[in-house]
Amino acid sequence: MSAVPAPVDRLPTFPWDKLEPYKKTAAAHPDGLVDLSVGTPVDPVPELVQKALTDAADSPGYPTVWGTPELRDALVSWCGRRLGARGLAHTNVLPVVGSKELVAWLPTQLGLGPGDTVAYPRLAYPTYEVGARLARAGHVAYDDPTDLDPAGLKLLWLNSPSNPTGRVLAKDELTRIVAWARDHGILVFSDECYLELGWEADPVSVLHPDVNGGSYEGLVTVHSLSKRSNLAGYRAAFLAGDAAVLGDLLQIRKHGGMMTSAPTQAAVVAALGDEDHVHEQRARYAARRGLLREALTAHGFRIEHSEASLYLWATRDESCWETVAHLAELGILVAPGDFYGEAGERFVRVALTATDERVKAAVARLS
Repeated sequence: MSAVPAPVDRLPTFPWDKLEPYKKTAAAHPDGLVDLSVGTPVDPVPELVQKALTDAADSPGYPTVWGTPELRDALVSWCGRRLGARGLAHTNVLPVVGSKELVAWLPTQLGLGPGDTVAYPRLAYPTYEVGARLARAGHVAYDDPTDLDPAGLKLLWLNSPSNPTGRVLAKDELTRIVAWARDHGILVFSDECYLELGWEADPVSVLHPDVNGGSYEGLVTVHSLSKRSNLAGYRAAFLAGDAAVLGDLLQIRKHGGMMTSAPTQAAVVAALGDEDHVHEQRARYAARRGLLREALTAHGFRIEHSEASLYLWATRDESCWETVAHLAELGILVAPGDFYGEAGERFVRVALTATDERVKAAVARLS
């Protein structure tokens, strides 16, 4: 009797495992490793968020998948203030256990499978493809989604600002894509996790009425507190948009027990209610970005896009692995561009997520 194929058999090699030899080289530098690869926050969790978490620590009962009314109020209010969304209700929001979990399992939760197609940008977060593979659905990468064959296309991922390139889709571009998707009955999920980190552009959400015409039909956005509030360790994210889509996902996630912990829910309420810590963190990243961009350019790199997000999309017009090896010899670890698609094979992604001291060390080594 043959064994049932494990889901892992449908997945590509975990990309970060390929970086381990270069990490060892970089870590051997006399002044230690400067890790600019993964993009994990290193700055403190805001004190008011820590206090909210600890104040809610005595939470012996099960939390709800939909979250507390206070959490839903906070999500609706933030979407109105920050995204310009109008007329949102509790049925238009849904907390999730970090955005990566949602991306990986969304096609499965939507009931997609063989014969269905998931589309995502040519250069993209690898988990979009992973989600399609886990559901046994087809997948296709695009430069312009409106050039795709809409037949069988059930889920269209947008990502603005982009991971890895930092590219921002203009309002008129988003409006055109949303209209095309609606004409063909294609569900749009817009990954907007870096929306609050615009540097040379002001990212716009598909929930803005100028984009969607005042209707959320067929549109859902993904937002995360990992980067804006340094809450990657809390696994705090949420969805906002089409109430019918979120209602179905809520029922499915109830069956799956996909609950954000009660202390985390309280922490999210505090984080979304405060803008001061967001401005402080933006200032930290802006300073690091300026230093790294200048140092990389002086070292012979060309920076493309990078008008938003937490990364610099950089090239020396050579294989990304040659660049990774070169920087590893300087004790600097970056992500090879081909992690995000073949179109990135001559680029590297340089994260801004290192301490001020480590960023200054990288700048010194590049000079």
